[in-house]
Amino acid sequence: MEQETVKRAIAEHSSRDEHSHGGNLLGPVLCWAVVFADIGTSVYYTPGILYATVGRLAGFFVLLTMTVFVLLTLKYAEVTHRYPQGGGVVTVAASALGKWFGALGGMFILVDYFLTAAISSLSGMQYLSVVFPVIGPKTTLPVVGSIQLLLLFITLIMIFLLGVLNWVGVSESAKVSLVGAIIAFISDLAILVTVFTHISLGEFFRLFGEMFASKALTPASILVGFAGSFLAFSGLESISQLSPVMKTPRKRVAGMALLMVVLTIGLTSPLLTMLSTLLQPDLAADPILSAQLISRLGGHWGNIFLQSEVAISAGALLIFASNTAIIGTYHVFMALSRMDFFPAFVLKRNKLRGTPHYSIALATGIPIVILIVVVGNINLLGDMYAFGLLGAFSLTCLGMDVVRHRERKLARQVAQRLAAENELYREGHTPSGELMASATALSEQITKANGHRTEEGLLPETIAKMAARARHPGLKSLWTNIDFYLGILTTVLVMLAWTTNLVTKPLATAFGGSVTGVGMIIAFFMYRQHKQRGRVPVVVVTGVEGRLPGSILAVLSHNAEHNDAVIHAAVREADGRPVVFMFVGEPRNLPPPRMFEMYDPYLYDQQARAAFGKAESAARKAKIPTRFVYKLEEPGVVARVWQLVHPHDTIVAADNTDEVQNINPDRIRSELTSEGKVVHLLKRWQS
Repeated sequence: MEQETVKRAIAEHSSRDEHSHGGNLLGPVLCWAVVFADIGTSVYYTPGILYATVGRLAGFFVLLTMTVFVLLTLKYAEVTHRYPQGGGVVTVAASALGKWFGALGGMFILVDYFLTAAISSLSGMQYLSVVFPVIGPKTTLPVVGSIQLLLLFITLIMIFLLGVLNWVGVSESAKVSLVGAIIAFISDLAILVTVFTHISLGEFFRLFGEMFASKALTPASILVGFAGSFLAFSGLESISQLSPVMKTPRKRVAGMALLMVVLTIGLTSPLLTMLSTLLQPDLAADPILSAQLISRLGGHWGNIFLQSEVAISAGALLIFASNTAIIGTYHVFMALSRMDFFPAFVLKRNKLRGTPHYSIALATGIPIVILIVVVGNINLLGDMYAFGLLGAFSLTCLGMDVVRHRERKLARQVAQRLAAENELYREGHTPSGELMASATALSEQITKANGHRTEEGLLPETIAKMAARARHPGLKSLWTNIDFYLGILTTVLVMLAWTTNLVTKPLATAFGGSVTGVGMIIAFFMYRQHKQRGRVPVVVVTGVEGRLPGSILAVLSHNAEHNDAVIHAAVREADGRPVVFMFVGEPRNLPPPRMFEMYDPYLYDQQARAAFGKAESAARKAKIPTRFVYKLEEPGVVARVWQLVHPHDTIVAADNTDEVQNINPDRIRSELTSEGKVVHLLKRWQS
């Protein structure tokens, strides 16, 4: 009895149920804090970097790009609840576009994280130099380019110490993020209030007009400014990494958190960028002092206390953001390694602290090397930033569009069948069981349209009503359509910004392309090496969108001895029809998920990975369309997938029929193969 209780608790935990985590899961406020602590730091270095490119138009372009940022938040909110295992762009791209796109997304986000760690730590130390002038730019100590060597050296030491902290096991804390985010937001508001008490509303609008006086807007300059100002919103991707530690319902939590992010960023970032550049043009043009614009804005219009407070809070939060990037980096390293794209050594943990020391060493060592190579030039780092950030945004947006398109296509097909069935019903025919199953599959789509949920046993009258709703879906479905096309528009705009930067920022393209290329080469050779050694590389779990007519459901399990027999029987019976390979995994006592970790029990299940690998290989040779579903063992789990897919044939090993006891087939057929005995559960889905 106790063992069953433990198993049930583990299953709930692994499926990310809120109650198994107690009070450790993050609600909207803590999610906002983590994301704002990342995005909110961008305003401290973006104005100076952007001023070097677009001059006094920096604030205008941040405001312009804010509109796309709002659209991006809609997509990332959806990513969060669609992919509760986390992983962000890696998971989205892999499931929607294929495993190699998942690897590519991983490389993009690594480039982003490398530069985030470098630029945030350097900017943080530059703000602290306002309070500690000995490391500041206006000293007699050696200066190379625009950086004082002592400040660069201290920055390198700071990153090293962050690596040591992660090696020791000091993890990211959402509550610490909350304190830092609140202090930063209040400091930003204090600066805005201080400035607006010294200038009139008329003067502010005059400043707004002056932005366009110094530089003519052309299509080329608009594209360059639009693409460059995405730097002000770097950090949005962190919301998708919080899924495993987010309270449920994730859709509501992520939506509220991102609404708070949009409001707080929208209130502070465009205005601070505009005021800090327009009111301090001499400082903004200075390659050294431009890294301290926000703090000096508070000091000029307020007092030394406000200047120092902003400098300290900004410096601390930027260093905190650098640590967040380091944590995100080594978690991506580990996720790619579990997916067999990176060497296994990055997963190794030291015996003393139990932390992944090799991954942490790479996550801290690479930003250190980057800072040394560019000699601490923050404008150069800002230019290099664009490749990974916008690449990850683009791939995430594209992946979500593909997923949405598949679901819309399925909904249209079922709606057409419902309409045809309704016509037959009007003529006096009895609806077929197959089309009644179609109605059931469409019920989730109808729920989105008007909030009406149907039951499994659908009456003919219900089908008629559903057909009518399919033809006239209502306001909620209208919003679904608008959201879909807004998503496509978002993808186009983000990819436009990315391709613009590929051309206008050759250094970013060279650096990001080189890192991505090296990473993909490593991934290719690791993947091929696994195959040569006889180890089947990991198969990406795809799930199923809905009903698959005439399909085969092949049930594999951790306690079945003849999974190979099920795989080969399913491939033989398929005859071109889709096969859903479902593996029922044993509940695992995994450690609790941590922030920014890709928390997918499937990646820890070697037996499931091997079974899916064999299934994919056999299906690929037979040119059969496949889906892969991984579920942890719990009562009725196979029956739920069976009800969703409506397969014609469900194949299970004879020694594993307990897994399918809740299935109600029309006919049962046994088959004795050379690899073992399998059972076919046949269903015509007729009334």
